[in-house]
Amino acid sequence: MSSQTPGDKTPVSDQILDLLWEALLERQAKRAQTARPAQLPAAQPQPDAQPAAQPAPRPVAPPTAERPAAPAKKPLPMRREPRPGDAGWELPPRQPSINMGKMLGRLLIVVAFLVVLVNIPVNRYGVGLARIMPDSASLIIRDGLILKGSGPEIYKLEDNRLRWISSLDAFDHLGLTWDDVHAVDDAFLRQFEKGAPIHVLLKCEDSPHIYRLENQKKRWIKDINTFLAEGHVWDDVRFVPCEYLRSIPDGPPIPENAGTPPQP
Repeated sequence: MSSQTPGDKTPVSDQILDLLWEALLERQAKRAQTARPAQLPAAQPQPDAQPAAQPAPRPVAPPTAERPAAPAKKPLPMRREPRPGDAGWELPPRQPSINMGKMLGRLLIVVAFLVVLVNIPVNRYGVGLARIMPDSASLIIRDGLILKGSGPEIYKLEDNRLRWISSLDAFDHLGLTWDDVHAVDDAFLRQFEKGAPIHVLLKCEDSPHIYRLENQKKRWIKDINTFLAEGHVWDDVRFVPCEYLRSIPDGPPIPENAGTPPQP
């Protein structure tokens, strides 16, 4: 074993550095070996193996040429009918007349005829056809209803009884008009009982006598007792001129055996 002098010894720090350097080089060599890809041996073609069938190439559609846009059609000019004053204008053919004036005239004549027809008096009381038409189906039965059947008699309904209005003076004395009269069927009137007639009594100032009108005739009432016995009251008495009272024909007196009736 050779002896070493103190001057031949390697410092400890240098030895450590050498070891670190060797270790660093060894690590770098391992990293380079690990990063390099391993090369596989090339596969040898086998004699019996058949090449894989390649897919048929997909046909590529030939590029289509862009169709040119169709030219815009010009609107056809509208054909205008010639107007008066234009060339080629002719007077249109004359249409047949419908005689509107004559038709309106005839219509007015028919309407006027119908109006006159329904208002012509058809009886001696001056009641027109428009008032004679039966309307009993629409009536509301009540006291004070004025009714008329096929005959000339006019009745006032009171307490479910028919009271005969014995004269036109009595009709006027009650303040009635022909618009108040309802023409009904006779069968409608037969369902009510008859009540006391409604009379009007006439008297003139120059005479003491009192007369009762019935069927457009005056009937002389003999005295006050007969007046009361007939159920009359002074409210039934109507004052008229004596000339008017004399113009009314006489009927039988009340009572009928009272004798010849005096004139007012």
